[in-house]
Amino acid sequence: MKLEMICTGEEVLSGQIIDTNGAWFANLMMEHGIEVQRRVTVGDRLEDLVAVFQERSQHADVILVNGGLGPTSDDLSAEAMAMAKGEPLVENQAWREHMIDWFARNNRPMPANNFKQALLPASAVMVDNPVGTACGFRVKLNRAWLFFTPGVPFELHHMVQEQFLPFIQEHFAPTAAVALEKLLTIGHGESSLAEKLEPLSLPAGITLGYRSSMPHIEIKIFARGDEAIAQLPDVTAQVKQALGTAVVAENCSSLAQEIHQRLYQSGLSLSVAESCTGGMITSQLVAFPGSSSYLQQGLVTYSNESKVRVLGVKAHTLDDNGAVSIAVVEEMARGARELLDSDFALATSGIAGPDGGTAEKPVGTVAIALATRNGVYSQMILLSGRSRALVRSISAAVAYDMLRRELLNEAVIVDYSFIKRYPK
Repeated sequence: MKLEMICTGEEVLSGQIIDTNGAWFANLMMEHGIEVQRRVTVGDRLEDLVAVFQERSQHADVILVNGGLGPTSDDLSAEAMAMAKGEPLVENQAWREHMIDWFARNNRPMPANNFKQALLPASAVMVDNPVGTACGFRVKLNRAWLFFTPGVPFELHHMVQEQFLPFIQEHFAPTAAVALEKLLTIGHGESSLAEKLEPLSLPAGITLGYRSSMPHIEIKIFARGDEAIAQLPDVTAQVKQALGTAVVAENCSSLAQEIHQRLYQSGLSLSVAESCTGGMITSQLVAFPGSSSYLQQGLVTYSNESKVRVLGVKAHTLDDNGAVSIAVVEEMARGARELLDSDFALATSGIAGPDGGTAEKPVGTVAIALATRNGVYSQMILLSGRSRALVRSISAAVAYDMLRRELLNEAVIVDYSFIKRYPK
């Protein structure tokens, strides 16, 4: 079975919003052993939609079309599909009545333009949307079934899991089994990682892929077929050994997720004091449900006064060393840990730029500390030539990695090939 995806919408095509639906769908399909072989993004122009439906339906077996089912004038997926098939739009009476009932139950007046959402191509099979006002539908064109879903992520997720997957499983024979392992790395460039992995001899059916999403680079290990899948654990172990300390998580999308999984319901507690990262470390953890089981507080102590009055950093430490220094960040971490007697505390202080650097401490200089019940680990790194956003995100990742290594009883501070570390 050849599966493709068509994502619609000017806001997606122009980059005004990020297509998270495409990533979610491809990842879910991979978990079910199905690879998405192509993804196309097209704007809200009728002729372009018609053309892409006609063209891709000659090559794919199934196409998930996402978006363009709303009530407004730029929602054109149903009209374009009808034109591609050379048939009229017909009102689906069952969905019309569903919408009327939905608005009545929610005590809302129903705008007249919502009736547009009940207009489907004449040959379409309606697909239920249990959580929204736009029904989906499926249509056969050329060799492909095109399966239409709304662009709202919550609605898409329901329809794919409750409608699309059962359709695939019922109408298409299972494809060759596929498995995937994902290794997350930080601190090393894609070319240097590839150089480390090049000498490996991979069994038939196993391939490597790279995905850069700074501050991480993800190594994907694909196994296609039962024989390759049986060898996947051994190959994964070889890849991890070749990459050494570059690997910071397995089958996690970020280091924040890795830290969350290790601390969640562990009985351990964490406090965070941030200056240059400005709450980034804390907010990434709070994104995960259940983070309150370990995260006690996140303090953005941006000014020197707040470092002194909130965290107990000594004024003379700031005067003697400057805010971006090992001495200050260690006192920040100790102060944050002692406030609520946390098991661990992370602290950052740096010059994210684009201004504020000096010859001694240029833009990109960041001090990071981890306080534990037994002592404090600290380092100062230089992230030269990076944007303000990247300085902050890399600094957060290094802080997470220090904590992760402490949790695993590994060396807390390691060398990264593209991050300069100042000697103490």
